Amino acid sequence: MNTALTASRTGGKLAPAASRARIPARRAVVSVRASQQKRPDYIPNRIDDPNYVRIFDTTLRDGEQSPGATLTSKEKLDIAKQLSKLGVDIIEAGFPIASPDDFEAVRAIAMEVGNDVQEDGYVPVICGLSRTKFADLERAWDAVRHAKRPRVHTFIATSEIHMQYKLRMTRDQVIENAVSAVKHLKSLGCNDIEFSPEDAGRSDPEFLYQVLGEVIKAGATTLNIPDTTGWNLPHEFGDLIAKIKKNTPGADNVIISTHCQNDLGLATANSLAGALGGARQIECTING
Repeated sequence: MNTALTASRTGGKLAPAASRARIPARRAVVSVRASQQKRPDYIPNRIDDPNYVRIFDTTLRDGEQSPGATLTSKEKLDIAKQLSKLGVDIIEAGFPIASPDDFEAVRAIAMEVGNDVQEDGYVPVICGLSRTKFADLERAWDAVRHAKRPRVHTFIATSEIHMQYKLRMTRDQVIENAVSAVKHLKSLGCNDIEFSPEDAGRSDPEFLYQVLGEVIKAGATTLNIPDTTGWNLPHEFGDLIAKIKKNTPGADNVIISTHCQNDLGLATANSLAGALGGARQIECTING
């Protein structure tokens, strides 16, 4: 009901309830079609439906970093089963090199949830996180390789402050590490490879285009763009995604993803802005 219109007709005052009740309310007709649509066949670097956005749930990995959110292996497995029931496309099950327990949790999820194929053919991709170090990559692959659809997600920082003070690497060294990591995963037999330029939201865009183009040539199938410090505004982040798609060589042959932190309460807004900018995977967690 248009309150302003009602007020104008009564001399600037709202009409009495009885009078307002005479105006018939319009009932919204909601058409629910999601359950009727067929999920696109899973191809790591391509989605045949241009409007489909993959949901990458990282509750078991990034979500566990929240204070008091530490999970046991059994709890992780139980949650993974529920995430599969929700129908999420990818489950990031953990960081296998972090501890023997996390390795076993990821492997158990890969073996059980990652092989529980539904009647319609759906089974979630099981993903493990890894730094670009070969020992990390091998540990991650060993944990997820038992799944029907295994993925390894590797990352290295690309912002000047991270490269200079955390990594103590030059730009060329960062590119070399990123490319070597992707090639090493390919040599292990991993064909679903996600790469993240950590702190992309504060990185030089021209350098991002360069490093992302190189990992695409090396075999990466998903490029995940993180707002690691949660400082981007939606218009900035959406514009960054659009420019990466436009300026990165080979970007049309991979999936662009978002990974937005919620430090300033903008993770959802930034993720949606990223999807509007062309991202077709959104990384998120249950309860933020």
